[in-house]
Amino acid sequence: MASPICLPLHDRIPLRNTLQRTLNIIILFLLLSLLTYRFLHLKNHGGLTWLLAFLCESWLTLTWVLVLNLNWSPVIFKTYPDRLLQGVHELPSVDMFVTTADPVLEPPIILVNTVLSLLAVDYPAQKLACYVSDDGCSPLTYYSLVEASKFAQLWVPFCRKYDIQVRAPFRYLSNDPIITFSDRTKGFQHEWKRMKDEYEQLCHKIEVAVQKSVPPRDFADFSNVDRNNHPTVIKVMWENKEGLPDGLPHLVYIYREKRHNHPNHYKAGAMNVLTRVSGLMTNAPYMLNVDCDMFVNNPKAVLHAMCMFLDSKSESKIAFAQFPQEFYDGLKDDPYGNQMVVALQHLGRGAAGIQGPMYTGTGCFHRRKIIYGLSVDDLGSTNANLAEDICSKFGNSKELIKSVADALKGKTRPPNSLQSCIEAAYQVSGCGYENGTSWGTKMGWLYGSATEDVQIGLLIHKRGWRSCYCTPDPPAFLGCAPSGGPATMTQQKRWATGLLEILFSRGCPIFTSLFAKLQWRQSLVYLLILSSGLHPVFELCYVFLPAYCIIVDSHFLPKVQEPALCVPIALFLTNNINTLHEYLRAGLSVRAWWNNQRMTRVSTMTARLFGFFSVMLKIFGLSETVFEVTPKDQPSDSGGGDDHDAGSFTFSESPIFVSGTTILLVHLTTLVVSLLKLQYPPAHDERGSGLGEAFCSSWLVLCFWPFFKGLFRKGKHGIPKATIYKSATLAFLFLFWCRRTAMG
Repeated sequence: MASPICLPLHDRIPLRNTLQRTLNIIILFLLLSLLTYRFLHLKNHGGLTWLLAFLCESWLTLTWVLVLNLNWSPVIFKTYPDRLLQGVHELPSVDMFVTTADPVLEPPIILVNTVLSLLAVDYPAQKLACYVSDDGCSPLTYYSLVEASKFAQLWVPFCRKYDIQVRAPFRYLSNDPIITFSDRTKGFQHEWKRMKDEYEQLCHKIEVAVQKSVPPRDFADFSNVDRNNHPTVIKVMWENKEGLPDGLPHLVYIYREKRHNHPNHYKAGAMNVLTRVSGLMTNAPYMLNVDCDMFVNNPKAVLHAMCMFLDSKSESKIAFAQFPQEFYDGLKDDPYGNQMVVALQHLGRGAAGIQGPMYTGTGCFHRRKIIYGLSVDDLGSTNANLAEDICSKFGNSKELIKSVADALKGKTRPPNSLQSCIEAAYQVSGCGYENGTSWGTKMGWLYGSATEDVQIGLLIHKRGWRSCYCTPDPPAFLGCAPSGGPATMTQQKRWATGLLEILFSRGCPIFTSLFAKLQWRQSLVYLLILSSGLHPVFELCYVFLPAYCIIVDSHFLPKVQEPALCVPIALFLTNNINTLHEYLRAGLSVRAWWNNQRMTRVSTMTARLFGFFSVMLKIFGLSETVFEVTPKDQPSDSGGGDDHDAGSFTFSESPIFVSGTTILLVHLTTLVVSLLKLQYPPAHDERGSGLGEAFCSSWLVLCFWPFFKGLFRKGKHGIPKATIYKSATLAFLFLFWCRRTAMG
């Protein structure tokens, strides 16, 4: 397929991080010093508070060792798509997957923009196919795609003719016309206005359909359908029958069969159906998957990915190319801490210097044969034996088994017509097709976790493959970050739940590094991410320690007269200087740094804590975890920060906010107790709370300041009264227990 290429298609560039290494080592030294102080004085102080502090700080030290491992040798990759076009005679085919699950939480117009941007990428159209999975079984979604496919016949040629860079119409057509028209001909201006009018008509049609709840046409396949109990529907919405390189790519709509007595496995199940159906229809050797809110921001995104795969030095090593998850129209200074710019940079670049970044579930290109279960060891096997061994696990569809065999042998022989595969596609998308197969257990997207992306990435690395972190300029994909407290909490809870499910499963990275091909340092990266679901337990203990000590007039930090007080002070200052330096280096503001520090505490004590409890209930067989879809915002012309209340924290009736409100009330009370000296008299002279405990309580009140304001506000910006009553009851019980302990 590809001719020999003299110049490399990508470069792997190590990043110099001497200052960051130094600060990280200093922080580790201070943590070890604090642990040493705890251990040496454990006998003198004793008690539950000192022991809990020792355990929590031990966990923090272990976590920091894992962070140090991640940040030790970061790299970035630079790709050269121009060299690819000059050196490759025929580019490989790519199947593009888009998943959506709820037309209310994920409005159809968002999906439409994502699909339109994919159809318009700079790549031969006959080599592309776009598959849309609609797990919401929504006639509105289907209708929107029907109308979008008509608009695409105008939009895609327009983008290619004028080399438009941003190919999501809601982003490009909302730009300032003066900027858009600069150095453009009158012909372009005329076509631009036509595109804008056509897109506004498309939006109007979709809006009318949404308001009426029923599309303005009769779709028999959607009539009287229960979204949780329905047969499969597959529609070939557009087919590039002539194989024109400048035409439109294939567009296929799927909603898979669901039955009450069969688990649907949420997004992982949808991805496996897309993999099987596309294997029958186009069987491209590479697959891209994006969420319904992630549009293509760089038209050469596919070419950048192919630079990673087709380079001779990586063709037999790279399993998937992960693009960073970046966001558009984010609120100024990231008030909800969900854009995670610095965190994702550390995770992507740090892991890229080891065995490769994790799969994050969107904006990722996979090799199909590796998703089919191919390991590094299989590369030396004979094709015939390999195909026979693996295909026996793929189900009873002869057509699918043949396509799998072709994929494993590196052959791409798509059928003459997509319609000719419809019958076989219906078979492999049935909810009972996977029974007795290895789908979801040893190949495809794995089941058993709400974060199926991390799980399949771990399995791929475990088989000896590497991954790469592709960061072109401009960013390849942009999505919308959740806005508002409830949406942010939903996302954080799902992540915490899924990560803990993997940690407590047989796929735990500690064991896979011993018995598989997962590199030791890479296993520590996975352990860092997965164990973050346990962090709320230790942080919860640490959060209540200062409050307890103030009430009982004890202490868990060195007093002012003790030289050891310098250690926690130096640790606090060094850590904050380190993180602030990282944010400033990333081009972010001091306020963004503070918002992220604050929201880390809030999300850990609310959403992630609830995620931990839900997994514990699942382990003890008391309940099952539920996949919750994160609400997406409608695209708009206004950008992200025009509303003066846009950055204000929002609340809901969800019990997820009870813990945060309780923590705030407890520490407000303890600060009053400390200021008014209302503590119970200490039983021993060496007891007595100090400035350290008071500072910790004050710091926590600052972190939960949005909750403080929520106590006095109404509507979505106010904490519901039911939540306040529950939190006040819990706070009172804790304070009562503290007083009883002091008196005892």
